[in-house]
Amino acid sequence: MSKRHSVKHKLDRRMGENIWGRPKSPANRREYGPGQHGQRRKGKLSDFGVQLRAKQKLKGYYGNISEKQFHKIYVEASRLKGDTSENLIGLLERRLDAVVYRAKFVPTVFAARQFVNHGHVKVNGRRVNITSYRCKPGDVIEVREKSRQLAAVIEATQLAERDVPDYVTADHSKMTATFTRVPTLADVPYPVQMEPNLIVEFYSR
Repeated sequence: MSKRHSVKHKLDRRMGENIWGRPKSPANRREYGPGQHGQRRKGKLSDFGVQLRAKQKLKGYYGNISEKQFHKIYVEASRLKGDTSENLIGLLERRLDAVVYRAKFVPTVFAARQFVNHGHVKVNGRRVNITSYRCKPGDVIEVREKSRQLAAVIEATQLAERDVPDYVTADHSKMTATFTRVPTLADVPYPVQMEPNLIVEFYSR
Protein backbone atom coordinates (compact mmCIF):
# COMPACT_ATOMS: atom_id res chain seq x y z
CA MET A 1 0.00 0.00 0.00
CA SER A 2 1.38 3.40 -0.96
CA LYS A 3 1.64 6.13 1.62
CA ARG A 4 1.64 9.89 1.36
CA HIS A 5 4.90 10.91 2.99
CA SER A 6 4.40 14.65 2.55
CA VAL A 7 1.85 16.72 4.40
CA LYS A 8 -1.26 16.94 2.22
CA HIS A 9 -1.59 20.72 2.54
CA LYS A 10 1.86 21.12 0.98
CA LEU A 11 0.26 20.18 -2.31
CA ASP A 12 -2.21 23.05 -1.91
CA ARG A 13 0.65 25.47 -1.22
CA ARG A 14 2.76 24.19 -4.10
CA MET A 15 -0.11 24.52 -6.56
CA GLY A 16 -1.32 27.78 -5.03
CA GLU A 17 -4.88 26.44 -5.09
CA ASN A 18 -7.30 24.98 -2.55
CA ILE A 19 -7.49 21.60 -4.31
CA TRP A 20 -10.03 19.98 -1.98
CA GLY A 21 -12.03 23.12 -1.18
CA ARG A 22 -11.32 22.79 2.55
CA PRO A 23 -11.69 25.85 4.79
CA LYS A 24 -8.40 25.03 6.61
CA SER A 25 -6.31 25.04 3.45
CA PRO A 26 -3.22 27.30 3.68
CA ALA A 27 -3.94 28.38 0.09
CA ASN A 28 -6.83 30.40 1.56
CA ARG A 29 -4.32 32.48 3.54
CA ARG A 30 -1.16 32.45 1.41
CA GLU A 31 -1.38 32.24 -2.35
CA TYR A 32 2.37 32.03 -2.80
CA GLY A 33 4.36 28.80 -2.67
CA PRO A 34 6.05 27.26 0.39
CA GLY A 35 9.67 27.81 1.43
CA GLN A 36 11.97 30.80 1.61
CA HIS A 37 11.69 31.39 -2.15
CA GLY A 38 7.93 30.96 -2.27
CA GLN A 39 7.20 34.66 -2.75
CA ARG A 40 9.54 35.07 -5.70
CA ARG A 41 7.97 35.91 -8.98
CA LYS A 42 7.37 32.67 -10.86
CA GLY A 43 8.64 32.22 -14.39
CA LYS A 44 6.32 31.04 -17.11
CA LEU A 45 5.90 27.27 -17.16
CA SER A 46 6.87 25.31 -20.26
CA ASP A 47 4.28 23.11 -21.98
CA PHE A 48 5.80 20.14 -20.16
CA GLY A 49 5.56 22.01 -16.85
CA VAL A 50 1.89 22.85 -17.41
CA GLN A 51 1.11 19.21 -18.24
CA LEU A 52 3.09 17.90 -15.25
CA ARG A 53 1.29 20.31 -12.94
CA ALA A 54 -2.12 19.14 -14.24
CA LYS A 55 -1.11 15.53 -13.57
CA GLN A 56 0.19 16.28 -10.06
CA LYS A 57 -2.99 18.17 -9.21
CA LEU A 58 -5.39 15.43 -10.32
CA LYS A 59 -3.24 12.61 -8.88
CA GLY A 60 -2.91 14.50 -5.58
CA TYR A 61 -6.64 15.22 -5.42
CA TYR A 62 -7.44 11.50 -5.16
CA GLY A 63 -5.20 11.04 -2.14
CA ASN A 64 -2.57 8.39 -2.12
CA ILE A 65 -2.62 7.18 -5.71
CA SER A 66 0.93 6.28 -6.67
CA GLU A 67 2.43 7.17 -10.04
CA LYS A 68 2.36 3.48 -11.00
CA GLN A 69 -1.36 3.19 -10.19
CA PHE A 70 -2.20 6.47 -11.89
CA HIS A 71 -0.36 5.56 -15.08
CA LYS A 72 -2.10 2.17 -15.10
CA ILE A 73 -5.49 3.94 -14.92
CA TYR A 74 -4.44 6.25 -17.77
CA VAL A 75 -3.41 3.27 -19.95
CA GLU A 76 -6.79 1.65 -19.32
CA ALA A 77 -8.59 4.92 -20.12
CA SER A 78 -6.69 5.17 -23.41
CA ARG A 79 -7.83 1.68 -24.42
CA LEU A 80 -11.52 2.37 -23.80
CA LYS A 81 -13.75 3.76 -26.53
CA GLY A 82 -14.37 7.48 -26.54
CA ASP A 83 -12.44 10.45 -25.16
CA THR A 84 -9.42 9.37 -23.09
CA SER A 85 -9.60 12.37 -20.74
CA GLU A 86 -13.28 11.69 -19.97
CA ASN A 87 -12.54 7.98 -19.53
CA LEU A 88 -9.75 8.87 -17.07
CA ILE A 89 -12.12 10.91 -14.90
CA GLY A 90 -14.77 8.17 -15.09
CA LEU A 91 -12.30 5.49 -13.91
CA LEU A 92 -11.05 7.67 -11.04
CA GLU A 93 -14.58 8.44 -9.87
CA ARG A 94 -15.49 4.74 -9.92
CA ARG A 95 -12.89 3.98 -7.24
CA LEU A 96 -14.56 2.90 -3.99
CA ASP A 97 -12.71 5.50 -1.90
CA ALA A 98 -13.88 8.23 -4.30
CA VAL A 99 -17.53 7.07 -4.07
CA VAL A 100 -17.34 6.92 -0.25
CA TYR A 101 -16.00 10.50 -0.28
CA ARG A 102 -18.64 11.71 -2.76
CA ALA A 103 -21.41 10.16 -0.61
CA LYS A 104 -20.17 12.29 2.32
CA PHE A 105 -19.54 9.32 4.59
CA VAL A 106 -16.13 10.80 5.47
CA PRO A 107 -14.78 14.40 5.54
CA THR A 108 -11.74 14.01 3.24
CA VAL A 109 -10.37 11.88 0.39
CA PHE A 110 -7.59 10.70 2.71
CA ALA A 111 -10.13 9.66 5.36
CA ALA A 112 -12.03 7.73 2.66
CA ARG A 113 -8.95 5.66 1.85
CA GLN A 114 -8.37 4.82 5.52
CA PHE A 115 -12.09 4.17 6.09
CA VAL A 116 -12.23 1.59 3.29
CA ASN A 117 -8.88 0.03 4.27
CA HIS A 118 -10.12 -0.53 7.82
CA GLY A 119 -13.12 -2.49 6.61
CA HIS A 120 -15.92 -0.05 7.46
CA VAL A 121 -17.60 -0.33 4.04
CA LYS A 122 -19.78 -2.90 2.29
CA VAL A 123 -20.56 -3.08 -1.42
CA ASN A 124 -23.77 -4.94 -2.33
CA GLY A 125 -23.80 -6.49 1.16
CA ARG A 126 -20.18 -7.72 1.11
CA ARG A 127 -17.32 -6.10 3.01
CA VAL A 128 -14.71 -4.58 0.70
CA ASN A 129 -11.43 -3.13 2.00
CA ILE A 130 -9.74 -2.40 -1.35
CA THR A 131 -9.73 1.33 -2.04
CA SER A 132 -9.22 0.89 -5.78
CA TYR A 133 -12.25 -1.45 -6.05
CA ARG A 134 -14.16 -0.29 -9.12
CA CYS A 135 -17.83 0.45 -8.57
CA LYS A 136 -20.38 -0.24 -11.30
CA PRO A 137 -23.63 1.69 -11.90
CA GLY A 138 -26.24 0.25 -9.55
CA ASP A 139 -23.77 -0.80 -6.84
CA VAL A 140 -24.99 -0.10 -3.31
CA ILE A 141 -22.31 1.12 -0.91
CA GLU A 142 -23.05 1.16 2.82
CA VAL A 143 -21.26 1.94 6.05
CA ARG A 144 -21.18 -1.11 8.33
CA GLU A 145 -23.65 -0.77 11.18
CA LYS A 146 -21.06 -0.74 13.96
CA SER A 147 -19.12 2.01 12.16
CA ARG A 148 -22.01 4.46 11.75
CA GLN A 149 -21.46 6.25 15.05
CA LEU A 150 -17.80 7.08 14.39
CA ALA A 151 -17.09 10.78 14.93
CA ALA A 152 -15.64 11.20 11.41
CA VAL A 153 -18.80 9.78 9.85
CA ILE A 154 -21.14 11.99 11.86
CA GLU A 155 -18.98 15.06 11.09
CA ALA A 156 -18.88 14.30 7.36
CA THR A 157 -22.64 13.94 6.88
CA GLN A 158 -23.13 17.39 8.41
CA LEU A 159 -20.51 19.18 6.30
CA ALA A 160 -21.96 22.17 4.49
CA GLU A 161 -18.88 22.80 2.33
CA ARG A 162 -19.83 20.24 -0.33
CA ASP A 163 -22.87 18.44 -1.71
CA VAL A 164 -23.41 14.89 -2.93
CA PRO A 165 -23.16 14.93 -6.77
CA ASP A 166 -26.10 13.65 -8.83
CA TYR A 167 -24.34 10.46 -9.96
CA VAL A 168 -24.37 9.23 -6.33
CA THR A 169 -27.64 8.84 -4.43
CA ALA A 170 -27.00 8.93 -0.68
CA ASP A 171 -29.32 8.20 2.25
CA HIS A 172 -27.56 9.37 5.41
CA SER A 173 -30.33 8.06 7.69
CA LYS A 174 -29.48 4.52 6.53
CA MET A 175 -25.84 5.31 5.67
CA THR A 176 -26.21 3.84 2.20
CA ALA A 177 -25.37 5.22 -1.24
CA THR A 178 -25.98 4.04 -4.79
CA PHE A 179 -23.51 4.73 -7.58
CA THR A 180 -26.01 5.53 -10.33
CA ARG A 181 -23.79 6.25 -13.35
CA VAL A 182 -20.25 6.95 -14.49
CA PRO A 183 -19.79 10.74 -14.50
CA THR A 184 -18.20 13.01 -17.09
CA LEU A 185 -15.69 15.75 -16.21
CA ALA A 186 -18.50 18.33 -16.16
CA ASP A 187 -20.41 16.28 -13.56
CA VAL A 188 -17.60 16.05 -11.01
CA PRO A 189 -17.64 18.83 -8.37
CA TYR A 190 -13.92 19.67 -8.32
CA PRO A 191 -13.26 22.84 -6.27
CA VAL A 192 -10.57 23.83 -8.81
CA GLN A 193 -10.26 23.38 -12.56
CA MET A 194 -8.92 19.98 -13.57
CA GLU A 195 -7.46 19.52 -17.04
CA PRO A 196 -7.28 15.81 -17.89
CA ASN A 197 -6.65 16.69 -21.54
CA LEU A 198 -3.20 17.99 -20.47
CA ILE A 199 -2.53 14.69 -18.70
CA VAL A 200 -3.30 12.85 -21.94
CA GLU A 201 -0.76 15.13 -23.68
CA PHE A 202 1.77 14.46 -20.89
CA TYR A 203 1.60 10.68 -21.27
CA SER A 204 1.39 10.85 -25.07
CA ARG A 205 4.78 12.54 -25.42
